[in-house]
Amino acid sequence: MQLFLILDTFLQFWHIAILFFFVAILYSSVGFGGGSSYLAILALTSIVFTQIRATALLCNIVVVLGNILLFYRQNKIDLKKISPLVLLSVPMAYLGGYLKISQQFFFILLGFTLLFAAITMWISKKIIADEFDVKKTSFLKNTTFGGFIGFISGMVGIGGGIFLAPLLHLTNWDTPKKIAATASFFILVNSVSGLLGQYSNVDFYIDWNLTLILLIAVFIGGQIGSRISNSYFTPIQLKKATAILIAFVSFRILWKYLF
Repeated sequence: MQLFLILDTFLQFWHIAILFFFVAILYSSVGFGGGSSYLAILALTSIVFTQIRATALLCNIVVVLGNILLFYRQNKIDLKKISPLVLLSVPMAYLGGYLKISQQFFFILLGFTLLFAAITMWISKKIIADEFDVKKTSFLKNTTFGGFIGFISGMVGIGGGIFLAPLLHLTNWDTPKKIAATASFFILVNSVSGLLGQYSNVDFYIDWNLTLILLIAVFIGGQIGSRISNSYFTPIQLKKATAILIAFVSFRILWKYLF
């Protein structure tokens, strides 16, 4: 009976699963989880908004786990340097996920968040740079930035890497490879924290039949993306194409819920 329900759900949402699969390939190839695009896709469906956040965070966790294992083997994760970024982001992501928000507020916040994510993806050109001068980091700044990004990420339902990575590139925080590893770790801990916050809320709801299908899709896509590089397009070209799509969705959401 359960298998029949899962099959019926797949037949209803197969196109969503395919989109999630390709999004996972794209984002995992540059160290991200894909939360902003998962949200953009789900926002255009009839799925209830209380489920959208949890589903996006679970997909984030599955994708970045593969990235982190790969970066760990390459010795690219510096926990001592990362710790200030997640010191406040984890509790703030939990708080953001726990907060009870209305459907209209969620979609307005989502629209602006997606728009900002699209802009940062478009202007972030250093994602494929080889090396640059690493600057000394400020503990206070890293903690503040991490806490703010964590709170917004928990409310919306993303890991926050899409905001953190461009900021780290612009401030010459470290080498591109280590920034990608840091973004993956940041996404993982904030996604888990935000999901726990949502789970603690009485309004928490998730369709496990659909979520299981999407998790399988992003797991396979994430494994592929973390191990191969695209032969036809550069990461910047792919990121800009995605930025255009996310911006389009954000405008649609804002137009609907603001006007």
